[in-house]
Amino acid sequence: MFNEDQSIAFIGAGNMATALIKGLLAKGYPCAKIWASDPDAEQLEKLKNDTNINVSTDNPTVIGEADIVVLAVKPQLLVEKVLQPLQNALNAKTVLLISIAAGISIKTLESLSSNSQAIVRCMPNTPALVEAGASALYANSCATEDQRQQAQSILSAVGMVCWLQNESDIDTVTALSGSGPAYFFLFIEALQAAAIAQGLDPAIANKLALQTAFGAAKLALSGDGDVAELRRKVTSPGGTTEAALAQFEKDDFSNIIARAVAKAKARSEELALLSDK
Repeated sequence: MFNEDQSIAFIGAGNMATALIKGLLAKGYPCAKIWASDPDAEQLEKLKNDTNINVSTDNPTVIGEADIVVLAVKPQLLVEKVLQPLQNALNAKTVLLISIAAGISIKTLESLSSNSQAIVRCMPNTPALVEAGASALYANSCATEDQRQQAQSILSAVGMVCWLQNESDIDTVTALSGSGPAYFFLFIEALQAAAIAQGLDPAIANKLALQTAFGAAKLALSGDGDVAELRRKVTSPGGTTEAALAQFEKDDFSNIIARAVAKAKARSEELALLSDK
């Protein structure tokens, strides 16, 4: 549930911030209550023309207008380029800080704002660009229930949202849904290439692979059984699907996925450790 009396400021006006802003506007949030800052004046002008929100190249200016601040900059820029210069501005007023910067821990965010700062960390993913995102959120102890609801409403504007009980789970979420779209893109690429290698026209292979991926996900989301049951339903004994799945099993498909996810999680943990130093 939106509180439309509150102003939201986005620090950074890249793809994810733009997706969130457009999602909020599509859900009826007033453009007069949304601010965005970015060093790229051309990007800001384009965003303003597209959305009619308030823009500025000065971060303290937009924070001064905000009840909620969304940190939507690259992780490598967040600490030294954004948070350290903004420490005084953040301490000067009470705001909810929402960070979508991967690998930047609550501990780091608190050290660059204050120990009483209400913070929500979020791991969204790129399908948010088409309002089909999956976001996992974690709040520190200073965030009130109302602030948690506001954070959930903002991220829900571009997809589904779930809450985590432990901040460490963000590393697993990063490996699952954060990096996950790339896994599916890779699988679609491989499926297309395999069909083309068998003689299918590339344009047809492309259309069929994309629609099959979309249809499978939509069917799984329909609630008609879990994915294992759906797989069993489409796998006739002695049929073509069974033959393909048997080859996947022979080639260690499940363990390939498990090792890839573990590798991504380990890298997320490494990046979080670097941010805390």
